[in-house]
Amino acid sequence: MLKIASLLVFGCLIMNAAVRVEKTAYQGWPHCYRVTNGEIELIVTADIGPRIMRLGFPGGQNFFFEEPQSLGKSGEPAWVKRGGHRVWIAPEDPKYSYGPDNSPIDVKVQGGVVIATQPVEKETGIEKQIEIRMDASGTGVTVIHRLKNTGIMPLEYTTWAMSMMAQGGLAIAGFPPRGTHDEYLQPTNPLTMWAYTDFSDPRWKFTTKYVTLRMDPANSNAQKLGLWNAKTWAAYALNGELFIKRYTPKPPGNYPDYGCSFEMFTNNEFLEMETLGPIEKVPAGGSIEHSERWSLHRDVRLKAITDAEIDRAIAPLLGF
Repeated sequence: MLKIASLLVFGCLIMNAAVRVEKTAYQGWPHCYRVTNGEIELIVTADIGPRIMRLGFPGGQNFFFEEPQSLGKSGEPAWVKRGGHRVWIAPEDPKYSYGPDNSPIDVKVQGGVVIATQPVEKETGIEKQIEIRMDASGTGVTVIHRLKNTGIMPLEYTTWAMSMMAQGGLAIAGFPPRGTHDEYLQPTNPLTMWAYTDFSDPRWKFTTKYVTLRMDPANSNAQKLGLWNAKTWAAYALNGELFIKRYTPKPPGNYPDYGCSFEMFTNNEFLEMETLGPIEKVPAGGSIEHSERWSLHRDVRLKAITDAEIDRAIAPLLGF
């Protein structure tokens, strides 16, 4: 059953003086919630998830991918790509990571906070939750992901926050600070490949400080890369606008996939930007949490994929 805790005034769920949460239908789902401060908006559906299905400027493009054939649907027996932003369990496992999120969820509005909680997964005994805190002004959003172990035994896992980006954009991720051989005799970070990773693919481009991956709907070959950065960030440039997600991981530890705090993947359907936490032993009744910071930016265009151009257009927006 759908549960909502909020103040209902004239059909609008009031969070605070600046941020509004409005009940709405979206893409065929009747029970959705539009969160806006007038400058940006996002939409969460309570009919499946937890997933944030839309992020953008009001009336503008959706930065998130939407799978046309699964929009508005629910109740499927297996996991569906669908689109949007979600939280998964890592390390990736065909059984434990791909638990279906196709049923109604619990949505609460508490002051300036929206909390979307999935029923406990029968496959894992884990309860997934996404908490959304939109800034009262500007384009900033804090998204907190939680995975609670509701079983009776400790489990080892971590959070995996995954944004499925719309077609046709360019993903940019930063390496840790570069230096000289004399300064850094020891390695500073992993760069992880999968068996299908092919750096001769023209969608990849490496500079000294950055790696970029272009989303091409005409190229169906999957590509993936992972890395570690103490100040993890990634950006997605789409039609003159930019989405940035930032994450500050805990010190290097038992991170998945040979020590990755960030991964990006693409095929001909979408591009995914993913952050990961360290694998922890979570006691019965315990939970782990993972926070990303999002922002949107207008009129951001790269004239070339070079250190100097990315430094000019994107680095000042990161806030590090």
